[in-house]
Amino acid sequence: MTGELLFCAVALAGGGGAGLRFVVDGAVRARLGDGFPWGTWLVNLSGSFALGLMTGLAASTLLPDDLGLVLGTGLLGGYTTFSTAAVDTVLLAREGRHAAALLNGVGMLVVAVVAAAAGYALGA
Repeated sequence: MTGELLFCAVALAGGGGAGLRFVVDGAVRARLGDGFPWGTWLVNLSGSFALGLMTGLAASTLLPDDLGLVLGTGLLGGYTTFSTAAVDTVLLAREGRHAAALLNGVGMLVVAVVAAAAGYALGA
C-alpha cells in the first residue's frame, strides 16, 4: 500500500473508531445511566484487548503490517480514549466521589493492561 493510501486508510479507520466509541458509550450510558463511566470502561478494555490481540498476531507474522496500522493505529486509536477516562476521573473527584475516582483512574489502567496482555497472549 502506498504511503498516501495508507494515510487515508488510517484516517478513515480512526473516524470509524471514534464513531464506534460514540455508539458503544451511548448504548452503555442509556442502559446503565451516568453514575459511573461504564461506557468508557467497556470501550477502553475491549480496545486494549483487541490491540493486544492484533499486536500478538503481528508479532507472529499472522497480520500484515499495513492492516495492523490501519486497525491498530486507526480504528482502535479512534475507538479507545485515555483522555475521556482522565476527565471522568477528575469529574468524579470534583463531585467528592473519591473512591469512584480512584477506581476509575487506577482500576481502568490496571484492567486495561491485563486485557492487553490477555489479547497479546491469545494472538501470539
